[in-house]
Amino acid sequence: MAARTVRRATAALATGALALTTAACSNPGADTAGSGGPKDSAVVGIAYEPDSLSPLLGYGKDGNSKIFDGLLAFDADMKLRPALAAKLPSVSADGLTYTYTLRSGVTFSDGAPFTAEDVVFTYETILDPKTNNPSRTELDALESVEAAGDHTVVFHLKYPYAPFAERTVHAIAPEHVAGKQDVNNGAFTTSPVGTGPYVLTGWSKGEKLTFKANPTYWNGAPAVKKLTMAIIKDDDVRATRLRAGDLDGAILPPNLAAGFGSDKGRKTYTAKTYDYRTVTLPTHNPVAGDTAVRRALDIAVDRRTMVDKILEGAGKPAYGPVPTDSPWFAQGTERRHDLAGAQKILDEAGWKPGADGVRAKNGVRASFPLWYLSGDKLRQDHALAYASDARKAGIEIKTQAGTWEVIEPRMKTDAVLAGGGAPGDPDFDQYLLLKSTLAGDGFNNMAWYDNEAVDRALEDGRRTNDPAKRKAAYDTVQRELVENPGYTFLTHIDHLYVVNDSWDGLSTQVEPHDHGLAAGPWWNVETWRPKNTGDTKK
Repeated sequence: MAARTVRRATAALATGALALTTAACSNPGADTAGSGGPKDSAVVGIAYEPDSLSPLLGYGKDGNSKIFDGLLAFDADMKLRPALAAKLPSVSADGLTYTYTLRSGVTFSDGAPFTAEDVVFTYETILDPKTNNPSRTELDALESVEAAGDHTVVFHLKYPYAPFAERTVHAIAPEHVAGKQDVNNGAFTTSPVGTGPYVLTGWSKGEKLTFKANPTYWNGAPAVKKLTMAIIKDDDVRATRLRAGDLDGAILPPNLAAGFGSDKGRKTYTAKTYDYRTVTLPTHNPVAGDTAVRRALDIAVDRRTMVDKILEGAGKPAYGPVPTDSPWFAQGTERRHDLAGAQKILDEAGWKPGADGVRAKNGVRASFPLWYLSGDKLRQDHALAYASDARKAGIEIKTQAGTWEVIEPRMKTDAVLAGGGAPGDPDFDQYLLLKSTLAGDGFNNMAWYDNEAVDRALEDGRRTNDPAKRKAAYDTVQRELVENPGYTFLTHIDHLYVVNDSWDGLSTQVEPHDHGLAAGPWWNVETWRPKNTGDTKK
């Protein structure tokens, strides 16, 4: 389900105070905008909150952390470019050694110099079993990392891992600060120091994160001097605050974003994504764990109607974690809506309709609960539509809302309307989602999916640099999900952002499930320019 940190962020949000105080964000940027000068502040509404700001615990692992930089970064087209590294890495012919030359003259926001030792410290700490980093398996290929002087870092891999360079967008932590604290609970987890374009100035849990521009940023001080990320779980509240002027921008579901379509002072940005909605079908549930039930649900669901009605066209049907327009998608694994076919599968497997239309087999009623996150309207709508489609096939699904604290202890036996997705390499999402050895590891493999062929293919896919072999491995994964779908994938969702038309330079990237915090049009807020005020960047 993408990285476990994504779910942790959602869980943290669910337990916190969810409304941004009016005083905190009313009339954002009034100190400059009201006087007619350049607008140098922005307040954006997001729906997710991290539970740590430490790269050692997973924050900034996919880039765009604002407080930190990685050795590399993704540009608007998701191509790798140098960041803390002066250039792209040199890779040995056998694919086992990556050498990075670091940028000179970079300092952390406290003035201390950035060196190769900080890179070594970051990666070695993440790999330490004592570090509570739920994404450690993403660096499984890394054998060791060493500093060759202050400005050269050499990574040694256990096996050729094709997307390793993409893993080095991971944020780098300062050894002189984080190395002197408890890695899991020290002050650095909430008061970080980094090399990034912004410096954290405050974090009110469940309410907001505030940042100021880093005046010594190696790539130039940002023109947006103050940035506030307002944590607002409720979609309607975000829309209301945006309309009232409390926010400069926000992520919104399609129906609410449409309400701003005629507003000449705002623009809507659509980001293509790998973000999917799926239903976990726990192996340990006597109904959801039955292969016939899983296969029947997979074709009973009407994905196209979900896209048209729930997403209002802002998305596409999902048949697995890989979007249909990705070069990694296995053609022929699309599943058509076939209610009659679903009923036939259940009939042949011995699931017979009862007097009330709900099927049963050997005294077991075809019924199970489906949880979704409280306050998340898109998940609620997906859950209700899924339950309605299932009922037509004779399967009773009881939808229930709850926080992650309520849902997580039940995931082994109860279904969950979950989200996930990571752009780039298929290893990034599929390994955490499907690997049997990760079942029960927090929010990894939430369905406790266990398929030997999938396990082998996942290992094959991450242990070779041969593009054809990798494509064959991930095709195998997707075809196995047709035969035994431990999840019912529903939709891939476009992310919609409505932003005041006050700046130039806004764009979007292809986004992961974790949206709004490190993604959205503010993925590159450090390069925004106020409109019609000249270049204020010094």
